[in-house]
Amino acid sequence: MVKPFDRSDRRILKFQAVNPCQEVSPTTLLVSLTILSRNILDFKSKYFATQRRNCRETIRQVGNLLLFFEELCDGEPVISDSVVLSFSELHVTLQKIRFILEDCTREGARLWVLTKCEFLTNQFQILIRAISTALDVLPLNLIDVEDEVKELVELVRRQSRKASFDVQADDKNVNKWLRSILNQFDKGIEPYSSDVKRVLDHLGIGSWSECNMEIKFLEEEIGFRCSDFDEREVPFLSSLVGFLSYSRGVIFETLDTRNLDQTQADYRSNTETFSCLNPEDMRCPISLELMLDPVIVSTGQTYDRSSIQKWLRGGNLLCPKTGERLTNTDLVPNLIFQKLIRNFCAYNGISLAKSGRQSSDITRTIVPDSPVVAESMKFLSRFLTSRLVFGTSEQRNKAAYEIRLLAKSNIFNRSCFINAGAVPPLLNLLCTTGSSTQENAMAALLKLSKYGSGKKSIVECRGLTSILAVLRHGLSWEARQSAAATIFYLSSVNEYRKLIGETPEASSEKAELLNDTLAVVSLLAENVEGAFAILNSKPLDLIVGILQSSTCQTRKEYCVSTLLALCINGGAEVVAVLAADQSLMASLFSLLIEGTSNAGKKARALIKILHSFHETSSSRWILSSTVPCVN
Repeated sequence: MVKPFDRSDRRILKFQAVNPCQEVSPTTLLVSLTILSRNILDFKSKYFATQRRNCRETIRQVGNLLLFFEELCDGEPVISDSVVLSFSELHVTLQKIRFILEDCTREGARLWVLTKCEFLTNQFQILIRAISTALDVLPLNLIDVEDEVKELVELVRRQSRKASFDVQADDKNVNKWLRSILNQFDKGIEPYSSDVKRVLDHLGIGSWSECNMEIKFLEEEIGFRCSDFDEREVPFLSSLVGFLSYSRGVIFETLDTRNLDQTQADYRSNTETFSCLNPEDMRCPISLELMLDPVIVSTGQTYDRSSIQKWLRGGNLLCPKTGERLTNTDLVPNLIFQKLIRNFCAYNGISLAKSGRQSSDITRTIVPDSPVVAESMKFLSRFLTSRLVFGTSEQRNKAAYEIRLLAKSNIFNRSCFINAGAVPPLLNLLCTTGSSTQENAMAALLKLSKYGSGKKSIVECRGLTSILAVLRHGLSWEARQSAAATIFYLSSVNEYRKLIGETPEASSEKAELLNDTLAVVSLLAENVEGAFAILNSKPLDLIVGILQSSTCQTRKEYCVSTLLALCINGGAEVVAVLAADQSLMASLFSLLIEGTSNAGKKARALIKILHSFHETSSSRWILSSTVPCVN
């Protein structure tokens, strides 16, 4: 058989080809070579932002070989072992050529490929020489094909031996121009927009969505390198993200409606998918940490590779979870589950780094990876803040959307926008008549309220009134959700909690407002992203306090609903905090008797979770005294 050469899990600029099996039949190998060559020829119609000449020359050479393979397939040739050996080498080389062409045409990776122009040129040279080497040992005289075809193969052999690949002059010049721009950022100098646009035009990055796609790719690559402990290029990758973020905010005036519609569709799809998942299922049963490299053992159970390897090295041949004897020690990568975990964590802003590296990942969000990132963000924050004040309605909406994206999971970015004075104009946008602008401004304020000085700026600018107005009368459900979450972040500060209660808009209808807020929060907690947003503001004591002190059954029901959802979506840490509060059980039992049927049902479910936690904790304590720990 021929091993598959289409690797869906392959990282960019990695060309790990597989050798055909030794027992492969000549006919099967020939058919596979033909299919592979046709796949390579399909790249003739693709767009090459860089490496155009090298790609086209390589495709041309493979096209000549395809004629040879097709001629052999049409006949019934007798293929000797020496021919099979040559074909096997060609099969490996053609796989690598296909991979490199995929990378050169990959949307979202154009800037990264440009920076690797010398490496890629060298790879093209190596692969073409490999074709020549494989053809050198091909005994053409033993193959029954037309003389014209043999001459064509001989031509490919000679040309591939003499072929010389160089970095194209325009790629080299634009690469130098890019590094010059990065150097300007590094020195605190803002580049000319025309210079930035020159780089983008060369790469065919002509819209907001295309620029955003490049950013997403680089952020994913940074995540891979951090989780693999290969951070040598992270500062440079981060600098490219800074350059593209600046470009997206400054160069592209128009948000792509199509892209935004797709983003919202993806958001809804992800919400539906992830709301059905229990984060606890993504933890390794041995280490109880998120699985970075999930693998399947012979019993069908999934563990993190490093944990199960330590278990096996300790001489343990039983499945840790089921207790069954392992029939073998093979570890099969669970690629689907790995992708699901990565997407889940990216969606919720959760770091995939191991616990030993957690502090450095938090630091990365506080301190930029390079001066380029720091300076470009300072320039961009001032530009976007200016647009919030002086821009047209469309420009203000776009600026609010950019701040919403950039402040999502980066503490440094939040500080830049707050220092640039973005909070007051964002608060002004809450009174807008456009639902999209109000939603983006409120979401941006939510992200900024996670930062200490952001809370202070919102309160000092008297933003509570506007936020409470959105909570009550927001133009969209998303805007009201963001307003409720922002109130919770502000209420984590004692003096602000008192101020919220004394705000005229709140005090005039305080009871009704509190009910509305708790209703929104309970709905937020029902999906994973909302649960994490609530938990980040540390409101558990506040919710439990309302549950215990309130005489309103409606509020109690909202509180128990919220606590139950937080336990389900927040995991064992939330359950542990609630289980430690001995007074909580009394309030839950009272709901079983005095509350509505729905409140009693949720109280019963929460009691069951807390009891299970206590029983599990006791079992673990007993086991820990009799079973050796897995190190």
